[in-house]
Amino acid sequence: MSSTVLARPRRARIIAFILAAVVVVVFTLIALGLHGKTGDGPGYFQRGDQAAMIGLGICAALAILLMARPKVEADETGVRVQNIIGSYDLPWDVVRAVTFGRGSPWLTLDLHDDERVAVMAVQMTDKDYAVKAARRLRALHTASLTSSVVE
Repeated sequence: MSSTVLARPRRARIIAFILAAVVVVVFTLIALGLHGKTGDGPGYFQRGDQAAMIGLGICAALAILLMARPKVEADETGVRVQNIIGSYDLPWDVVRAVTFGRGSPWLTLDLHDDERVAVMAVQMTDKDYAVKAARRLRALHTASLTSSVVE
């Protein structure tokens, strides 16, 4: 078994990349349709309006791509969790348990101070991939516990 674990959500990343591309295309098509009068009023759509619409599409796509950000990396020394917003770098000795409860959307790290850290990189929707990643993280956690007892 490898002594390091790297996991990212699979299904959520695919959906995020596809949805971001679709949003940019849709906003660009809408922007290309903005021309002429704005309605009954005296205003006219101009190039700046089109550029602003494309810019909004790009901003929306970047927000969607945040869903592809989660990642977890772990080795014998600890675990580094990067979620949509925020990240954690935890040594194994502060982690009490690695849990992936039935019905939970993602894996969690239970800490000794009764805090919980969500690991959004390991998501239930990824099924077998998520289960394997959870097992590998648990194995690293267990190995760190036994090595700290031996020392």
